[in-house]
Amino acid sequence: MTKTFQTLGVVPAITDMLKQQGIVTPTPVQEQSVPSIFKGRDILAKAQTGTGKTYAFLLPALQQIKIDCHYEQVLIIAPTRELAKQIATVAETLAPALSIDVLSLIGGKTIENQLQKLHRHPHIIIGTPGRLLDHCRRNSLNLEGVSRIVVDEADQMLQSGFLDEVDMLISMTPKKRQLLFFSATIPEKIKGLAKKHMTNPLVLNILSGQTIALENISQKIYMLDEDKKLNKLCAMLQEMNPYLAMVFCNTKERTAELAGQLAARGFNIGELHGDMTQGRRTQVMRDFAKAKTQILVTTDIAARGIDIEGITHVFNYDVPHDVDYYIHRIGRTGRAGNDGLAIMYATAADTEWVRRIERNIKATITKYTANGKIKVHAQNAAPKRIRAHDDARPASTYQATKKKAHKTKHQGSNNLKRRNK
Repeated sequence: MTKTFQTLGVVPAITDMLKQQGIVTPTPVQEQSVPSIFKGRDILAKAQTGTGKTYAFLLPALQQIKIDCHYEQVLIIAPTRELAKQIATVAETLAPALSIDVLSLIGGKTIENQLQKLHRHPHIIIGTPGRLLDHCRRNSLNLEGVSRIVVDEADQMLQSGFLDEVDMLISMTPKKRQLLFFSATIPEKIKGLAKKHMTNPLVLNILSGQTIALENISQKIYMLDEDKKLNKLCAMLQEMNPYLAMVFCNTKERTAELAGQLAARGFNIGELHGDMTQGRRTQVMRDFAKAKTQILVTTDIAARGIDIEGITHVFNYDVPHDVDYYIHRIGRTGRAGNDGLAIMYATAADTEWVRRIERNIKATITKYTANGKIKVHAQNAAPKRIRAHDDARPASTYQATKKKAHKTKHQGSNNLKRRNK
């Protein structure tokens, strides 16, 4: 029997609003987690972006808010400002009709404005670890009444170095509260944090999302020297003329440098990385979403939680050194059943990282030479591990002895035999 939101326990007041947005059937992560969240169970869920996990934790949170009690009841922690804003936007489409107050607390916004809004004690707080802790230290944010905590993209918290801050925030809440972790991967440190704060958690492994993301995406790798990357990217952008394209770099410095080089060559680009002010980052994302800029050069800050329609091309200018980030990057295209193209530029030094990516997605990606000739054809299987064999090793000087006389002469260590004589 097909499950509906009502069979999961969601009230008609919320399901009606979901229908107006065209959301009728729950996704697997919603089916598996929502009933247990309603029951107050701690949850450690492994789920990729694009699986519907935002609604999975928001729907029970909105439904179970005590609207007559004016204090902070739900805390949602996100690793980036963009993701926190996106969660807040989703919540704000449903909250007003339910008389629920939602507040986003992120860096890049003035503290004074946030202090004023905190005076009204919103029901749901959504924010990034640094700004949330800042308010806690100012005593402007009180977490003593929080009954539910959501940590979204927990593994990215670890990658960004925010795990200690998350630990501190959880410790500021009552011991009898519900804790929900949603993460694309579950590293050991995330398991350790869950073990420290969770009670008998329900562990979920939602396989959808990653598989769906790869089905509609054509993947290509161009093997070339580092100094050939820029000209190759420019030539492809001119030839393909993508409607919307994202170009990923591994560092803020590389992103800023490449953005400047592309702008100097006349491309209409946006630049996005962590050193920019929140106002500027918001404007860049808004321009890109409206196709005012058609090429977004970015770090992995935009690899997760950013859902913009119409992205046709993803370029990995640098090979990611985290295999999961490859999935998140290329998952920006090929969404909602549309086709997408993901191109990666790799040097000889990147070979091992490329192999790790292929083993992770269990496929061999088509590889091209710098001039576009196919070097390796795609296969639905990861490349075989290459074992190093050194034929130049010197021959062993060991020679087996036929007689064991040398052992029988020296029996000093055989104490048992010596005592029996």
